[in-house]
Amino acid sequence: MQGIYGDELKGQVQSQLVEESLGEVIKERGLQIVSRPEIEANDLVEGSPFSFSAVFEIKPPIEVKDYLGIEVEKVKLVVTDDQVDEALRRLQESHARLEPVENRTIVQPGDFITLDFEGSIAGKPFQGGKGENYFLEVGGGQALPQFEEAVIGLTQGVPTKIQVAYPENYSNNELAGKTVDFSVVVREIKQKVLPELDDDFAKDHGECGSLGELKTAIRKRLENELEHIQQEELKEQIIGRLIETCSFAPPPTMVERQTRYLMERYQNRGIGQSVSGPQTPPALEETRKALEGRALRQVQATLLVEKISQLENIGVSDKEVQERVDNLTRAAGERAKTVREAYSRPDTRDDLRAQMVFDRTLGFCSNERSLRRSMRPPQRLMNKVKRLKCSLWLRSFLRNELYSYCRRANGTRGARLRHIFPAT
Repeated sequence: MQGIYGDELKGQVQSQLVEESLGEVIKERGLQIVSRPEIEANDLVEGSPFSFSAVFEIKPPIEVKDYLGIEVEKVKLVVTDDQVDEALRRLQESHARLEPVENRTIVQPGDFITLDFEGSIAGKPFQGGKGENYFLEVGGGQALPQFEEAVIGLTQGVPTKIQVAYPENYSNNELAGKTVDFSVVVREIKQKVLPELDDDFAKDHGECGSLGELKTAIRKRLENELEHIQQEELKEQIIGRLIETCSFAPPPTMVERQTRYLMERYQNRGIGQSVSGPQTPPALEETRKALEGRALRQVQATLLVEKISQLENIGVSDKEVQERVDNLTRAAGERAKTVREAYSRPDTRDDLRAQMVFDRTLGFCSNERSLRRSMRPPQRLMNKVKRLKCSLWLRSFLRNELYSYCRRANGTRGARLRHIFPAT
């Protein structure tokens, strides 16, 4: 038996000895491992001592100082009438209808057209250059400007040849700097018809009694998001002060793991995959380098705040976590069931608890007495405020039927128009 299973049994005993011994050492020394141990072990010989070495990364010792009463600056910001009007306009457009054009057959800017196309270079077709029943907003910035300009003036139902000159820096080398001939047929022309902004609109689409009430509700929502933006900015200031005063090198494994996580999120959101094809290796490497810096800062912040929360015994009770879950569920509206199911998982609740401890600790580091008021916002904050009109709550609040239809049309019955999109 030993001759048959000897090596396998030795391996099992060796693994068990390493696991038990290493576990005891880690526990005795209070080490916090952040990487998988690399083990080098001697052969297991009966009657002889067994030894092994283990190499792994641990959380570094961190000395935090001057973290109480961190001075931060809060800028006075208000929601403008223009932002309210813009949000209202987007709500109006989200309920626009697409109706066939009856009085003309010529394509104009702003039309929504369905077209067939086939492209060629010097008479030869190319991959991704053909499609049928493709839905396009003319002038909407969805396609290359040269293509959108070329379809203006086309006659519905009449096969037409157009030429599109691709820029020298276009991401696809096969098309960069070349002129492509397209055979195009416009099958259908539609126009967008907006509903009237009146009390009926407010009742039907804003769940308000009047247009005035709808504007008030929109302003309130924008003010809530503006406050959220300001709170996030204050957190960034606190994190920046902590990193400045408590410099240390985080474990490379943690930074690499966070970088991979950010890259996955980047690519899953479709940002890393442009509509004209996958990012090239140099572009991906450039993106990764940018995300590495963000990952480094996030790991530093996590370790610093974790240390402070331990020193100050800052925690969050199960009741508080459940209250937050209830609030998130109520705010999710139609997605309430999905949100509640997500937070029923222990790992998701642990992540939520960690975020709550993180936020509470940052609040502990800075209080109202250390808050300076300012009337002049920094540029980075103004950039966020300018995007307020395209806010997250607004995108969920607006059930954009029009563009949902565009996506459905191109995703289910239309070809992917890969090479008339702008290179990004």
